[in-house]
Amino acid sequence: MRPRLGRRAALALPLLPAIGRAQDFPQRTVTILVPSAPGGTLDALARFFAQAMAPSLGRSVVVENVGGAGGLIGMQRAARAEPDGHTLAFGNMGVMAVAYALNPNSGFDPRRDMAPVSLVADVPMVLAASPRGGIRSLAALLDHIRRSGEKATFGTAGLGTTSHLAPGYLLHLTGLKATLVSYRGAGPALSDLAAGTVDAVIDQTVTMIPGHRGGTAVALAVSGAQRIPQLPDVPSFAEAGLPGFDLVIWNGFAAPPGTPAPILARLAAAIEAAQQDPALQARLAELASTAPSPEQRGPASMRARIDADVAKWTELVRVAGLNRD
Repeated sequence: MRPRLGRRAALALPLLPAIGRAQDFPQRTVTILVPSAPGGTLDALARFFAQAMAPSLGRSVVVENVGGAGGLIGMQRAARAEPDGHTLAFGNMGVMAVAYALNPNSGFDPRRDMAPVSLVADVPMVLAASPRGGIRSLAALLDHIRRSGEKATFGTAGLGTTSHLAPGYLLHLTGLKATLVSYRGAGPALSDLAAGTVDAVIDQTVTMIPGHRGGTAVALAVSGAQRIPQLPDVPSFAEAGLPGFDLVIWNGFAAPPGTPAPILARLAAAIEAAQQDPALQARLAELASTAPSPEQRGPASMRARIDADVAKWTELVRVAGLNRD
């Protein structure tokens, strides 16, 4: 006669396959989907973390760029992937919160369609002008926009990205109008900034510091409470006369919905191990990126941050009209 299981044992049975998969994870290469073209902030940060996570996971970690639609195509593909931990998305505040606020009918809701793993980096934003335009200060850029109106241009990585949100927010704060030109990622936008095709770009320090140092962009102001050591000659937005512009962008990993909690925990542990890698720490410090505090990391904290930012930016988009490209 078959013995009867106790209630606790019966309830535990559904967890056994998930626990078994977590113990065996990973079984093959882990792929990080970056929802933008190569050459941008997300791409650079994802590659830094891929290299640092591999030793802890004991498998190769590769990056695949899936750009288009302001990150929506890549995030949708990640959401449809097998929920076994071998496919991750690397995104930021733009694609994982603001994009939904800008376009709630897109079919992608980060609160429903992703399983957060961990926040990994907070990155200031830098406003930069084209080296060909002769603009060398925030005041000069704002004066150019006042005189040129919608003939003045900001290059962006696409609707819904942080580099689209940022100039929209700046224009809202200053009461000015300009044209936002969308590209398939920050890389192409920065190329046109260097060529003088667009007047300005606002992007994260990861791409802007090398551009400023290399002469392909002229940094005018940096977000955050103060100047950053990596760009000591560049004032903060507050110093430059626009204290309300305080955007600092969070970046993090998420998995497909339905990924078992033990696998999420294993991935979060690999990310924590990567954060202790001196080479990764040096790379992030060089680009003015800082790690979130320990209590801000992990699946639960990241989910709370996404929920809060979706609500915050939904209201701001409504008030400021930031969904107009």
